[in-house]
Amino acid sequence: MEHTTWWEAPLTATLIGLPLLVGEILMSGGIGGSTSVAEKLLYLAVVLLAVAWLLPRRRAWRVPRFVAAGSVLAITALPIVTAVLMGLAMTS
Repeated sequence: MEHTTWWEAPLTATLIGLPLLVGEILMSGGIGGSTSVAEKLLYLAVVLLAVAWLLPRRRAWRVPRFVAAGSVLAITALPIVTAVLMGLAMTS
């Protein structure tokens, strides 16, 4: 049975997470050179975003698609949230 709103979770992850992901990859020095743990997480987020779009459009794959899309958002937002919290802690 095909899931009619299968595209909502990947689209949300793409609209919110992709600009953050591209910005973080560009700030980390782009592709190439040494790969730190943070860069590996960014590459994992790219793979998970592709997986969220490429999973089958059945209802049974709804939860894995949502988990992949949510993981993309968590991986891309974590460094920004951490920087904002550290900035708030330093100013007070």
